[in-house]
Amino acid sequence: LCRELSDLETENEQMLAQMEQLKEEEKSYRDLLESYDYTEWEITEWSEQQAVFAFLYDSIELTVVFGPPIDGDTFGEDPSRKIVSLNFESLLDEEEAPPSSCLVQRLIFQFIESQGRWQEKCPTLQYLPQVLHDISLVVSHCRILGEEMEFLERWGGKFNLLKMDINDTKVKLLFSASAAFAKFEVTLSLSASYPSASLPFAVQKRIGNIGEKEVSAVLSDVPIGHHYLRRIVSLIHQNLLQGPR
Repeated sequence: LCRELSDLETENEQMLAQMEQLKEEEKSYRDLLESYDYTEWEITEWSEQQAVFAFLYDSIELTVVFGPPIDGDTFGEDPSRKIVSLNFESLLDEEEAPPSSCLVQRLIFQFIESQGRWQEKCPTLQYLPQVLHDISLVVSHCRILGEEMEFLERWGGKFNLLKMDINDTKVKLLFSASAAFAKFEVTLSLSASYPSASLPFAVQKRIGNIGEKEVSAVLSDVPIGHHYLRRIVSLIHQNLLQGPR
């Protein structure tokens, strides 16, 4: 009986030591990853076999599967430890989510798919922080775009924006102003590079004289960058819809 109790105590001590080791391992990686400026991700799981990261209000999940630990690497944190796979999954319920959220999700996965095989970009642990940084940058820009669209849905009337429709990765803006005797549509084609590149657009004239030439002249004056979509809408309102043309 004494021997059995002794063996049980030894097993308990070993389990406690393993738990402490895993806690130290998790803390080490949290400290490393949180040294980056972007905080668009959260660690939802970290074990000896894999790590799981959540992005964008838990609507995107990244699972990173580790290879075997390097010999002599007590905590499994050797930068040369191999990564077997990186898998992205969308957890967004597109039937219930607003169109703006669906568009944001499409743009993020457009970026993810454009990068090819992520395991080749991140073959070992030393590359993981950079991968999380790159993804977070795109998620941050797309999240802000979603907030811009929500703002325009709510306050678009202040800019003579009668209606906004979202179809796949295109946003159709219907402007109407009696003061300018004009009604026209501007369709913007969005991509994962938003807001660092000018947006392709098309214009459909409904009433009045405002068409592609006039809209193009306005858009050429809108610099790319933060709140690009909101500034486009604001400048169209300011330059084209204040009076007759």
